[in-house]
Amino acid sequence: PGCLLLQLLSYLGACDRLLKQGYEEGQVEEAMEMFQYSEKKAAEFLHLLAQFNDMGFQQNEIKEVLLLCGNQREKALEELVMK
Repeated sequence: PGCLLLQLLSYLGACDRLLKQGYEEGQVEEAMEMFQYSEKKAAEFLHLLAQFNDMGFQQNEIKEVLLLCGNQREKALEELVMK
């Protein structure tokens, strides 16, 4: 039980830090789940998602490509441009 509490506190802390960076709550929760609660990977994903979104790409396409490319920016950008 104590271990579960530590995991929960760690998750909430990570979510709080990502929210303070300006990401939306739903996106933060989704990213944390997609990357098995890795704050680092979720943060990379959210950063790239916002970047590609600003470039005018569709959010659902961005998510799909980032997952397929493992958050590799150049590879993901190449895939998005080819779509």
